[in-house]
Amino acid sequence: MPRHYLDHASTSPLRAEAAAAIREWLDAPAGDPARVHHEGRMVREAVETAREQVATLLGVRPRQVVFTSGATEAVHAALWAATWDRPGGAVLCAGVEHSSVRSSSVRLAPVVELPVDGVGRIDPDGVDAALERAGRGVCLVHCQWANHEVGTVQPVAEIVERCWRAGVAVHVDAAAACGHLALDLHDGPDFVSVSAHKLGGPPGVGALVLRRGLRVEPLFVGGQQERARRAGLENVCGILGFGAAAAALAGGALGAEAGAARAETARIARAVLDVPGTVQVGDPDDRVPHIVCFGVEGVEAEPVLLGLDRAGIAVHSGSACASEGLEPSPVLAAMGADPNHSLRVSVGWSTTDDDVRAFATAFERVVADLRALRA
Repeated sequence: MPRHYLDHASTSPLRAEAAAAIREWLDAPAGDPARVHHEGRMVREAVETAREQVATLLGVRPRQVVFTSGATEAVHAALWAATWDRPGGAVLCAGVEHSSVRSSSVRLAPVVELPVDGVGRIDPDGVDAALERAGRGVCLVHCQWANHEVGTVQPVAEIVERCWRAGVAVHVDAAAACGHLALDLHDGPDFVSVSAHKLGGPPGVGALVLRRGLRVEPLFVGGQQERARRAGLENVCGILGFGAAAAALAGGALGAEAGAARAETARIARAVLDVPGTVQVGDPDDRVPHIVCFGVEGVEAEPVLLGLDRAGIAVHSGSACASEGLEPSPVLAAMGADPNHSLRVSVGWSTTDDDVRAFATAFERVVADLRALRA
């Protein structure tokens, strides 16, 4: 049975450009990029080329890009730097933020919950009110670029402007948006976290993008790598794969893929909403092009997910039974949606028309069969 992968928001297959860059480097001589001998200089040149490629995709200068092991590390590094700068300061965080953002915030600072509306969008007035109440008692505000479960795009520019007026740093989790929306971070937030594997790069590598001129206390110490902002020998293969994937997107693939993804998720939405008792969760229009989320009445998400899997289709659910967590998605709970009846479908660079058709056919059949069993 052919498989149809529609879970790109979790991780996307490795792009051919990234795989080629990694294969080429595996045959290259070894070298520490911190050394001044020939081998070291060759590795340093390759790493800096990849840094330029990632910077070009994000609209920043190369020296603003700090390579990390992924977006989770970048989130922790941003929080560490902000709490170091203002010890004891509170962190403002909405319930729709990624678990890496929420969990690391609770460990390092008092957390003030930011309100969201029914589509999962952060309320800028709620940010203003929280900042006004706290005065200088806030060290960081989180505002994801787009939600990883329902796709809703956040009012990032407006929230950044309000935080800057209050003299408070902002971290933006852009892992769900990078490679799917055009991001120009010039004069942008203080901290931006991104991940390679969400856009067709290799797993185990990401970046923390710093506002131009910002000096930070590093999370990892013990070496001068990444301009003394992240100690430890760089993951050269991962970085080169990340750079190659970023170069492919910046070279024109992003616009074409975003248009195709928007059309594919629109077809998926039509197919789902044609089935009685289904609703779209999140903003149906102002969202990243590759993610759509639905609520299904009458049956829980886990058996729908398993039925689709038996039909050769991979999707994601926010229910506890269908995820790695012990609790259902707090993102959907914060929005007032039912995680146990919600299904996320996400497309990517390798999605085909056959994938979309297979999902549309199987979804209607699986839901009908489960409802018949329930009856």
